[in-house]
Amino acid sequence: MRTSPSVRRKLISVAAVSAALFTAATASAAVAQESAAPQDAPAASTEAAPGAPAERLIVGYTSGAAEAKSNKAADADAVAKGKEAGEKLDFQRRLGTGAALVDLGEDLTKADVSDVIAEYEADPQVAYVVPDRLNKPLATPNDTEYAKQWDLFETTAGMNVPGAWDVTTGTGVIVAVIDTGYVAHSDLAANMVGGYDFISDATVANDGGGRDSNPADPGDWTAANECQSGDPAYDSSWHGTHVAGTIAAATNNGKGVAGIAYGAKVSPLRVLGKCGGYDSDIIDAITWASGGTVSGVPANTNVAKVINMSLGGGGACTTATQNAINAAVNRGTAVVVAAGNSNANAANYSPASCSNVISVAAADRQGNRSYYSNYGTVVDIAAPGGETNSVTTNGILSTLNAGAQGPGAESYEYYQGTSMAAPHIAGLAALMKSKNSALTPAQIESAIKTNARALPGTCSGGCGAGLADAARTVQAVSGSGGSTGGTTFTSTSAVAVPDNGTIESPITVSGRTGNAPSALQVGVNITHTYRGDLVLDLVAPDGTAYRLKSASSSDSADNVVATYTVNASTEVANGTWKLRVQDTAAQDTGTLNSWKLTF
Repeated sequence: MRTSPSVRRKLISVAAVSAALFTAATASAAVAQESAAPQDAPAASTEAAPGAPAERLIVGYTSGAAEAKSNKAADADAVAKGKEAGEKLDFQRRLGTGAALVDLGEDLTKADVSDVIAEYEADPQVAYVVPDRLNKPLATPNDTEYAKQWDLFETTAGMNVPGAWDVTTGTGVIVAVIDTGYVAHSDLAANMVGGYDFISDATVANDGGGRDSNPADPGDWTAANECQSGDPAYDSSWHGTHVAGTIAAATNNGKGVAGIAYGAKVSPLRVLGKCGGYDSDIIDAITWASGGTVSGVPANTNVAKVINMSLGGGGACTTATQNAINAAVNRGTAVVVAAGNSNANAANYSPASCSNVISVAAADRQGNRSYYSNYGTVVDIAAPGGETNSVTTNGILSTLNAGAQGPGAESYEYYQGTSMAAPHIAGLAALMKSKNSALTPAQIESAIKTNARALPGTCSGGCGAGLADAARTVQAVSGSGGSTGGTTFTSTSAVAVPDNGTIESPITVSGRTGNAPSALQVGVNITHTYRGDLVLDLVAPDGTAYRLKSASSSDSADNVVATYTVNASTEVANGTWKLRVQDTAAQDTGTLNSWKLTF
């Protein structure tokens, strides 16, 4: 199937947005400095300690107190207050401001620390008492356009990327960008490695030939009606270069934009040219990128652990494409795809509807599903994709080229689309893989979804697990907080789904502590001749039912192979959970092959 040029153009949303309309978000970062309280303050003041219990306190005394001048007096005061609180305190030294540094010892709980602080607060000679907090360097790039990259750092709908940079920048990971190829850009060059041009049709290729080892993007401009009747003329999109910049633009180089995984490398694989690209070329690119063999193409020396595909067209995932994706995932490569830009159910688009991919919807700057973004149960996660209006530009800024047809001067432009959202997740996957090389594609997907936060806005139709959070996800796979979603309970007992009937399949969960997570993952594998008839519910141990899938007369596809996310945080984790499958109409039957719960 040849990808429809009109659909392809919609999906990649390549119309550049005027920079003059952009209202930049400003960003600054600095380690907070604490100013000394007035020496004659009438009462003590405290600041709550972040994170773990404090091990040391900074105590400021009023100017008339003996402890304000005498180390011996401050030490005696610490011993006395520790005795009252049932702890052993130790005066350490005098700070330059005159405050006393007091050691609390080890293994104190937050309640213990609170008791000690209360003793100091009750003393009228104490002006203030605060935890001696541990500060960390904040990774804020010096790239000149970074302040405009709201999608990375804004608290409302940004992806919290700077917090992940304190842990990893993606070093050692190659991301394959299966797209239009790459046009030279000085803000990307240092992070590019060899790729391949997989376009086999010379007309589509637009570079004078077919497949070759040069993935350079010659431009994909078209004349009016060139691809199909009624199409307007299009300038070259340089789409693959924009996507690559979001993933791995050179960072801290004093120019341009910052890449999400700026320690990673990008391998450009060219599959889209004039009027789009063929499935067959995309399939070969998926295979080669992940280390598979393609006839007539040299072995890949830059095997990718992450693939980004910001492309697609109408129709459900074909067996041919699905087989290529499955093989790539089995080789250990995570596959990230755009959900599509038709404001429609992503189940009717490919590769968004394929299994074993991370399908990404787009969110705007306010945290709503972008008006153009596809949605539905096949969507796994949302990420910043941008949106524009008549007043401001809220698109995604990345590397580009100013050439209307062939390459011109390098530039930066704002684009919007699920094409822009997908590389945010590909970049995050690269950060995760760099930090924990043992992660499988399934674990990468699960961790991204489990550690997502709720969309601050609205998403009609379904945006998966919510808005991806880079810092929380990277911390989770680093073993420093969050949830990896690594504990899975599975039922592999096949159960026939009767025509116009209902079945339930149980899974008994044990060994868990407390309640189920707010992003409980429910994986379902059902063979059925008309899945639109099916209604799926997860039934908690107390009998509460959570709707996973409703019946839909417009969904004429077969089979259900999907992962659903349920907020089950009010449910006790241990107990017998059930998957209820109901066939609501006559003439079709099926089989529940397996299902699983991932905590």
